[in-house]
Amino acid sequence: MVLKKKKEIQVDAFVLDHHQLEKLQRFSKAEEQNLASLLLHGAQLRNGIQQIQCIKQIMPLVKQMDQNSAGDPMVKACLDVLAEIYFSLAAKNPLKKVLVSSLNGLPGYLMVSAVQSFVCCLQEELKTTDVYLYRKVLDNLASCMEDFSLGRACIKNLFEEATLLQTVQTTSGLAVILFTRVMYEPVDELPSLISDLLLGTMEHSGVPAWFVRNCGVLCTAELPDSVLLFLCHGALAMLDWKNGSMGENGEKLLLDIASVLLSLSSQLKESSVATSLSRILAIWTNSALAALVSGSPDLKIKLNGNSDTIGKLLEYIYTHWDHPLDAIRHQTRLIFKNLLHIHQATIAGSNGKSDPFFARLIKHLLSLDWHVKGKYASLGCLVECVGTENILQLDRTIPVQILDVMSDQSLAPYASDLLETMFTNHKAHFTLSFQEGTWIDQWHNIWVSPLLVILCEGNHDQTTYIIDYYLPKLLKCNPDSLSYMIRILQASADANLGSCSTRGALGALMACLRTARAHGHLELSNIMSSGLVSTECIKQGLVHQHSQVCIDALGLLCETHRTTEIVSLEEMQLIQFFMMYNLNSQSPSVRQQIISLLRKSARNESLHLVVVAKVTCSSWQNDGDKMSNHIRIKNILEDVYGKKGQAQVFQLDQEIDSTRVQTLIQCFASTFEEVKILAFRLLMKLRDVALNLQDSENLDLLFQVAIDLSTSTKPYDCVTASYLLNFLVYHEGLQHICLGKWLEHNPQMNENTSVSTLEKNTLAVVKLLLVNVEEEILQAKKSLLQAAASFPMYGRVHCITGALQQLPFNDLTLVSEWKEIVTRLILMSYSLSAVVSPVVQSSSPEGLIPMDSDPESASRLQMILHEIQPQDTNDYFLQAKIVKEYCEEESEKLADQRQTKNICMEMKGKDRQACDVTAQMVLVCCWRSMKEVSLLLGTLCKLLPSQTASEPSDGLITVEQIKNIGDYFKHHLLQSRHRGAFELAYAGFVQLTEMLSRCNSESLHKMPEHWLSCVLEEIKSCDPSSTLCATRRSAGIPFYIQALLASEPKKSKTDLLKMTMKELISLATPLNESLSVIPQVHALNILRALYRDTRLGENIMPYVADGIKASILGFMSPVWAVRNSSTLLFSALITRIFGVKRGKDENSKKNRSGVLLRGLATSGSSKRQALSQNRPIALESKDKGSKRKEEQWLHVFPSF
Repeated sequence: MVLKKKKEIQVDAFVLDHHQLEKLQRFSKAEEQNLASLLLHGAQLRNGIQQIQCIKQIMPLVKQMDQNSAGDPMVKACLDVLAEIYFSLAAKNPLKKVLVSSLNGLPGYLMVSAVQSFVCCLQEELKTTDVYLYRKVLDNLASCMEDFSLGRACIKNLFEEATLLQTVQTTSGLAVILFTRVMYEPVDELPSLISDLLLGTMEHSGVPAWFVRNCGVLCTAELPDSVLLFLCHGALAMLDWKNGSMGENGEKLLLDIASVLLSLSSQLKESSVATSLSRILAIWTNSALAALVSGSPDLKIKLNGNSDTIGKLLEYIYTHWDHPLDAIRHQTRLIFKNLLHIHQATIAGSNGKSDPFFARLIKHLLSLDWHVKGKYASLGCLVECVGTENILQLDRTIPVQILDVMSDQSLAPYASDLLETMFTNHKAHFTLSFQEGTWIDQWHNIWVSPLLVILCEGNHDQTTYIIDYYLPKLLKCNPDSLSYMIRILQASADANLGSCSTRGALGALMACLRTARAHGHLELSNIMSSGLVSTECIKQGLVHQHSQVCIDALGLLCETHRTTEIVSLEEMQLIQFFMMYNLNSQSPSVRQQIISLLRKSARNESLHLVVVAKVTCSSWQNDGDKMSNHIRIKNILEDVYGKKGQAQVFQLDQEIDSTRVQTLIQCFASTFEEVKILAFRLLMKLRDVALNLQDSENLDLLFQVAIDLSTSTKPYDCVTASYLLNFLVYHEGLQHICLGKWLEHNPQMNENTSVSTLEKNTLAVVKLLLVNVEEEILQAKKSLLQAAASFPMYGRVHCITGALQQLPFNDLTLVSEWKEIVTRLILMSYSLSAVVSPVVQSSSPEGLIPMDSDPESASRLQMILHEIQPQDTNDYFLQAKIVKEYCEEESEKLADQRQTKNICMEMKGKDRQACDVTAQMVLVCCWRSMKEVSLLLGTLCKLLPSQTASEPSDGLITVEQIKNIGDYFKHHLLQSRHRGAFELAYAGFVQLTEMLSRCNSESLHKMPEHWLSCVLEEIKSCDPSSTLCATRRSAGIPFYIQALLASEPKKSKTDLLKMTMKELISLATPLNESLSVIPQVHALNILRALYRDTRLGENIMPYVADGIKASILGFMSPVWAVRNSSTLLFSALITRIFGVKRGKDENSKKNRSGVLLRGLATSGSSKRQALSQNRPIALESKDKGSKRKEEQWLHVFPSF
């Protein structure tokens, strides 16, 4: 039995805004603790559990006050803050319950002030018109009524002022029905009153005056859809539908509510409201079931499966069972399940299995394509009602059909769930109907035999998904079926060994055994000792020509149900046998799986794994990609056996010598990034041994190589240099090398013995790199050609970023030195960007790629360079030339001019070869420099600590610097033309925006909103002087807006997204065609990027219908740019709606186009009208000789 780890309790902490914090700070006292200082201390905590302990201290502190404190402004301010905290917390948050418990003990002399504070907050809550906050308002109202004396007093106060119902009528249907139920007499007429409210047939005669006075708007005005929705919710939740207590009027109200809800389903499309509607419909089905228990015969007729109400409900189910929102799909399944129970309740006493409604429903579902996801859950519900046997009587091939569909991963979970429901129900049916043991062969023929056929002969995807999703459920239902599988597969294993493309019987056997052992249905030692499965059979699987069979055989040895199970010597010998033949597999995916399985085996900490360890450590290879497997295995061994304080079963560091350390260091030069990462990770685990093996001479040589590589013209060399430097900074002797050869000696660093080796060395390395890159920028300003050919600057910046990323900034000693370095790094970044930005912001940054040894191509290169670098003052750009032997002389002059000696330039000068400078070389140098600058600035932004606006900055970077960095990113994202440049600037800008969304400084927190408003205004302005790029799919503008919107907290109201989508949709569908089309093109391109951004999640789905409308209407534009952007937008929307095509099966297209038609058919009258109105326009174009538009329209939307 596996013991589950106890789940850690998570409590969401409350957060106060800067106004609330300032209010508490005015009254808090540093010398003594009062209520304000206690709340201020609690607000500064970020752990909900700690805040609970703080809240519990409130009452003891309050009880120490005297009665005169009731008028104290400090107490009033604290009560206001407590009220705001209470209404901000979620209903189920433990903090809220603790706060209620504490406030229930509030002294009587403070109750009046406390009620005033709570009433003010609740009034603000009730004024909200944001549909996203409706649920929160309802929860707060309900929590005030539940065992909370202060909350009940607050509600009573509002009700006596006759303000509650007037305020709550548009947001809280629950409260309206609740208070009406309490106040209205006679009770028998209450259902009729609510029916009249919902249907809009209310008459004032006979209605109590208090109801007309408080709810007059509900009686006279046409109610908004949202009000109707929540009134229906209130009626279903607050009225008693059991025992027939409301009589015929109650039954009529039940049917009226269904009618109103189903009519609203075609109008309410906003995601949160649509989710609420589906949930309320599910509540209605539960209420209908309760009412049917003691309902009249007339109600049973009106809720029968053949009735209009049930028919409309089925139509809602068919429309929404494939809805993009998980919550709606789940509620739709629940509605269908309850609908079946409702019909069963109406035909109680008759044979439900032969009922015409059920028969008709089964035939309809089976006639649908198997790619309809809603079909699976619906059939599963029907199985529970009529049984598997009745469905199989219609078609015995249903299990095979479902297994065939499982080649599509998106359908495999649905298919496996349906199969599980069916074979579990079928087994229960056989168990009750037949004697024990007489039915198992028939059950195996239906559910197991098709599985074995597919495992032997099926394609890779199908067999993989069946093994992952279906096989474990089958074995769980009937573990004894494993013996049947082994017997059948063993009998045909010799005849069907499989091939490179199919598993064969042997492969199917390995898969079944692996799954059974992993889920606790098999003891491997038992079946091997009994001879049921021989060792030779497993060895055949371990060296099978189908790679997945080998992996399954290894998984059989490594995966166990209990992680503490001891690995036997025989199993370890088989693992060693496997490694001899498969460790150097050519397939990366196979190598990944091997490592994963060996890691599982290593966790058992068996002594026998030392055998594998010795084999691995004796097989060091430096063979590119294959090296990663060996390094991974050594990482596993170090993770398991290298922990300090544990008994050392195997000590990897004892196997490490200078040769092997050198081999790991050489891995840094691999072109495979993964090899670099793994080698660095292993060296870090063994750094004490690895660094001790490096003498001063070798250390000096390695450091020279790293500095040399940091300015190489080969981009991957700087990555090697970064890893090498990150390893060397842990060596105590590195600082002396830096100080002795390149940097001036700083005695303060030696005097401060508390400074860590990592910090001192990193500071020295960053200083050295910074000095070099600053000098190289000065030379690049004179000649960018020379820089691109001899000393590209991006490598230095990359190494600086890498060094900073492993530095613990929360525990630095040399803070003043680091502040100076950070300031210089920011200025250096701006300088480097200024040098290279004219290239990446050129209208044609890719340029030509000619070799300028040709006079004709050299003249073209001169034109390009003249455009991209107007700053240059020397003749490199006025006359294109070849940088040959004299590059060496120029480099030597450059080295002589430097105050500090640059070994890197000397080393390169000795054997420099002729170098042809091309436009491509210049471009690569410039865009990589922009990339590294962006990543460096993004990394520096993470150094800003959380702080309030009133506190000085204690971080390494100031608020003003953060603002300047933001302006820098804005400038380059909106003006860069080269995709590589603005994509990489985007990566750094995302780091900045995420930091701004988390910081407490109000000025910084509001910056994304300000930037977003500014860029939208610039897009709308159509200013001819605007520098925004209208070509290249709007270049960096979509990236800029994506970063601003994606950083918005997911749990917020997404106000920025709503505002942005509203503006963009209006620009994408302009009412006045005479306006400039540039804003429309920008809007279409930005919308495309936002629909493709997965980080926006379901928040973008409510705008899909508007996007489809904009894209289709854009096809009609006479401007090619608009039509092109509209086509790209439509493609992104189709992917967003249906997902990425993952399989080769085209059968789902018909069904999925039907889903699109239903979605648009229910998307609202305005969109249907807009599309229908443009259909005649397309037809008219045919007469004007433009047949292509008509064909485009019919191809995109054939139903019109």
